[in-house]
Amino acid sequence: MKPIKKASEMNLEELGAYIDQSVLKPEFTQEEIRKYIQEGIDYKCKTVCINPASIDIANEMTKGTATKVCAVCDFPFGTSATESKAIQAEECCKKGIFELDIVANYGWIKSGMWKEVEEDIRAVNEVCKKYNIALKVIFETDALTIDEVKKATEAAIAAGADFVKTSTGFFTGGKNEGATVEVIKAMMDTAKGRCKVKGSGGIRTREYFLELIDMGIDRMGVGYKSTPVVLGLDKAGKTADKEIY
Repeated sequence: MKPIKKASEMNLEELGAYIDQSVLKPEFTQEEIRKYIQEGIDYKCKTVCINPASIDIANEMTKGTATKVCAVCDFPFGTSATESKAIQAEECCKKGIFELDIVANYGWIKSGMWKEVEEDIRAVNEVCKKYNIALKVIFETDALTIDEVKKATEAAIAAGADFVKTSTGFFTGGKNEGATVEVIKAMMDTAKGRCKVKGSGGIRTREYFLELIDMGIDRMGVGYKSTPVVLGLDKAGKTADKEIY
């Protein structure tokens, strides 16, 4: 949705509301998980995006704050059986999260198995809706053509998803561009307001972050190292090595 004012005129809290801060690296220690969750809270992020094993920590730390908890499900490959996806979703939802990000089976997307793709997403969405939890569906768009992105968006909408999302940050089978303008525009143009759009991957500069807001993006997954940069808090404007989105 197009914002009512320019992104460059927004304050820290308004900008933070666009961010799901990623805390997803599997090698993180408990100390590191707590550190980056706390930074997400301090930066006024909409959510901290965490693995299921970190839900209890995230719930504890975000309690009483404006920042909420987003868990990932069947992450990062999306190739579990539909039944097991739904079971994991249920276990996450029972813990009182705010949103769930699940990976679509993008091998099925590439195979044109649209009925199966839709049913896979719908099974998880039915679980989420029992708990009044929003569902975001990750397509891993670097693996797809623009036509496949558009068709996948339609499948997710038909299944009742609340958001479509670009990337996991773990794709190694080809290009790793993430939330390009072309992909975000394809999602927005296809969705036509029927679901929201989340970009993730490649959002590392303040300029691009603001550009996507002005385009009308609804949410962005930002790596923990890039969050202060896109918010204008890192005066050097530098990011370190590759992050997970």
